[in-house]
Amino acid sequence: MTTLSHRPVVGNEAPMAHVFPEFGAGGFTRLDGTVEFYFRVNALMRPDDVVVDLGAGRGKFLEDPVAARRELQRLRPRCAELVGLDVDPAVAQNPALTRAHVYDPDGAFPLADASVDLIVSNWTFEHVANPAVLAAEVDRVLRPGGWLCARTPRKWGVVGMSARLVPNVLHHRALRRLQPAKQERDTFPVAYALNSREAIRRWFPADRFEHHVYAMSAEPAYVGASTLAMRALLGVNKVLPSAAGATLMVFLRKR
Repeated sequence: MTTLSHRPVVGNEAPMAHVFPEFGAGGFTRLDGTVEFYFRVNALMRPDDVVVDLGAGRGKFLEDPVAARRELQRLRPRCAELVGLDVDPAVAQNPALTRAHVYDPDGAFPLADASVDLIVSNWTFEHVANPAVLAAEVDRVLRPGGWLCARTPRKWGVVGMSARLVPNVLHHRALRRLQPAKQERDTFPVAYALNSREAIRRWFPADRFEHHVYAMSAEPAYVGASTLAMRALLGVNKVLPSAAGATLMVFLRKR
């Protein structure tokens, strides 16, 4: 007879397990934004693609305790090359990449024209202070038919508006209360100049890109260990229209 052992539910997992009955079957919920985003990224990616992880960082996703979700984010085995770009030198230590480059956010990507098939940007657009430069570089390095896939807090969503009320110098202190497991080295200044539908349409015009953009309200993981707060925010999400979701999912195909 096989004996089943259940590990204790700790930290931010507690409200997840209490609120979402499916959490016990795999460790993720039906509203998991990471699963939603990376499943679609994988659907667009081909084995011979050159893929850029824009804002790759140190490879924090490798610490994800949920194996299925971690593997969705591990793109390197399913493409020809995975190139990491980041303003943070920590990208050089990211073991998930084929190669890595540190770049100047006000300068050019260290990549050739029309050399990239797909760009993934996960939780990066909210940090972009100069969207004109970034959009021009994305347009330059993407091949025709290539994809830009980005996930970012929506500027006018609950997370976006809350973050803009907190000065950048206090972000880590605030997040330490809501997400005690998040390290200071994973907290960066926000600009909120490229995370609204209006900004996406402005900097990636329709004559250059096909737009497949939608908002979603993923599980409110930022509430920390409070089951009550999670239930309250889920209640708010239910009465809001879907277009007012807290997360903006951006999928653009270059013409």
